[in-house]
Amino acid sequence: MLENLNYGLFYWINATPASPAWMIDFATFVAKDLINIVPALVVILWLWGPRKQVGAQRQLVIKIAMALGVSLLASWGLGHTFPHDRPFVDHIGYNFLHHAADDSFPSDHGTVIFTFALAFVLWHRLWSGIILMALALAIAWSRVCLGVHWPLDMLGGLMVGMMGCLSAQILWNLFGERLYRALSQLYRICFALPIRKGWIRD
Repeated sequence: MLENLNYGLFYWINATPASPAWMIDFATFVAKDLINIVPALVVILWLWGPRKQVGAQRQLVIKIAMALGVSLLASWGLGHTFPHDRPFVDHIGYNFLHHAADDSFPSDHGTVIFTFALAFVLWHRLWSGIILMALALAIAWSRVCLGVHWPLDMLGGLMVGMMGCLSAQILWNLFGERLYRALSQLYRICFALPIRKGWIRD
């Protein structure tokens, strides 16, 4: 039943040679480049922002790092425990994006972007989380559209992201404040010059 749903959704979303070229190009951009918003926002949140908010932003960055660490570890474990071929490996549908023929479930891109979006929903502001969740859904669509993932790979990434955020909250409650103080001190030592110049926040 679940596998039939997976196949049905895949054939509905997957592009074909008759699909418009602009759609393939757009999906390729979303699939390959939109994930770069994760490191970009992490750097911005840590280095800049209103003085009264920068502490909370850095705590968010640490929680995101914890959540991503747990999520990617879980994704790796699931991929090796329940190996599943990508659609193009099974010669199903059409493939428009070069990709290694490694494990498909759960999607690493889906795991990262859904974990990131959920972190903003839980620990930042609802509107920012909704925007990032929309970007996550776009990335999920694009990778199925281009034939490198199944729809359930993306659902798996969402589930793993939820688990990662829950685990990160538990870890934060255990030692998050101490880790935040230690990393803040290390940051001020390593970036003393640009901090003094006023290029980044202290």
